[in-house]
Amino acid sequence: MRKFLSNVLFIILFIVLAYSIMQMPTGANVFVPSYNEIARHYLENGATETNASNIIAAILADYRGFDTLNETIVLFTSVVAVGSVLRSTKYDKELRDHE
Repeated sequence: MRKFLSNVLFIILFIVLAYSIMQMPTGANVFVPSYNEIARHYLENGATETNASNIIAAILADYRGFDTLNETIVLFTSVVAVGSVLRSTKYDKELRDHE
């Protein structure tokens, strides 16, 4: 039953994702929020303002430093949570030995 519910949830999420992608604006004359003046500013002035040879590293480290730090904290927290759930304890080993 659990596997069936997880498969149904996966199918629902996949349909929502596919529908969302199909609703995204396309074409040259469509305003897309990710292609605005800030992105243009990063590309035109990033190398001179940050003295970085790699524009991607300049954007991540200099312009978007706090966002990157927050994302790193979230990823670290999720890794710690998964590790703490999956780790086997001494109590678990004793239970397996007695079975």
